[in-house]
Amino acid sequence: MIIKKNGPLKGSIRVPGDKSISHRAIMLGSLSDGKTEVDNFLMGDDCISTISCFRQLGIPIDLDSNKHKVTIHGKGLDGLTAPSNQVLDVGNSGTTIRLLSGILAGQSFPSIITGDASIVKRPMGRILTPLRQMDADIESKDNNNCAPLQINKLGRNVKLNGIHYHSPVASAQVKSCVLLAGLYADGETKVTEPYVSRNHTELMLSEFGASVHVSDNTASILPRPKLTGRKINVPGDISSAAYFIAAALIVANSELLIKNVGINPTRDGILQVCRMMEADISLENIRTDGGEPSADILVRHSNLKGIEIGGSIIPTLIDEIPIIAVLSCFAEGKTIIKNAEELKVKESNRIEVIVKNLTNMGADITATDDGMIINGGKTLHGAKIDSKLDHRIAMAFTVAGLAADGSTSILDPECVNISYPEFFKDILGFNQ
Repeated sequence: MIIKKNGPLKGSIRVPGDKSISHRAIMLGSLSDGKTEVDNFLMGDDCISTISCFRQLGIPIDLDSNKHKVTIHGKGLDGLTAPSNQVLDVGNSGTTIRLLSGILAGQSFPSIITGDASIVKRPMGRILTPLRQMDADIESKDNNNCAPLQINKLGRNVKLNGIHYHSPVASAQVKSCVLLAGLYADGETKVTEPYVSRNHTELMLSEFGASVHVSDNTASILPRPKLTGRKINVPGDISSAAYFIAAALIVANSELLIKNVGINPTRDGILQVCRMMEADISLENIRTDGGEPSADILVRHSNLKGIEIGGSIIPTLIDEIPIIAVLSCFAEGKTIIKNAEELKVKESNRIEVIVKNLTNMGADITATDDGMIINGGKTLHGAKIDSKLDHRIAMAFTVAGLAADGSTSILDPECVNISYPEFFKDILGFNQ
């Protein structure tokens, strides 16, 4: 994929539905009694993997890809059945493997969950530890704390214990895994994090009828609720919107309205960072549906300032750090990103990949153990970008290419299908 310096981004656009919410709608709809209808569902590869897994677990799911609508015919908490060959393949989806592992830990049938070459390298010890504390039978088949994961190998009747788990990392995937396992526990299950991670699971569990309580950094759930199917309207994904926000900020004379974007406060770190960088950005038409707030985001080209990013804001923008790094190259002064060690265990080692690719484009950037330091203001030039099959790297460097001199080549661009299949069509639709 060849990207060239672009003219202004003007007009309006809608980004696809939120990936995190789309995943959870399939999972909780499957565990509910009755029909769940999901509008604006994300038709990306990761979410399709979640649908595939639950179909294999015996849940009828109707998919209308043209209308971005999914209908789940849920069978209740105890309605899942054993997959025909025991093996569930999540593809590239870290959300699917970690959240589904929590659900499978409560089932009285054996299963194996695995994924692609990237997934089998990602750390699963972070969910194995709390699930084992709940007395789940779960193991890494290769004894390396990675997938494939073998769950309830002997198919015994499961009795999970409710626990209070103190997670060493602020991770929505870990928290959600434990809370979903808590649906099948013998008592209350609690998770305390060092910082609050995204809370889509807690909000949606409550919407479906579960008894969920949140206090400061602790979320808890009572076992064996009666979940009931419902309608869900998925807002646009702020992680997808971030690329258009950034492009409008750094491409001269741009003015762009991004419609119906989720602005959940556990996810809106990108908006906070943009304001700290003195970006011209505002929210219009703010509303709430199913506990999830959304708004239209108006963005204008801006003269940005370097800032320091770290601490409790990191979990609210961890997926946006690649594009924030790109933004920082166009800001005046120094930007420091710290406390972002989690970047090392994403689809790629994002610290390493961001620094290498931005250096190749002429940026003044240095990697640190937990982030990076960027001295902005240097003119970027086109380069060959190795995406490492990481969708967020491919999309972030596409935006960099829109404001860089010359041509930028994105290797393995098809990886954007994981979260935003129409990304290149949408982003290059502005005067490319």
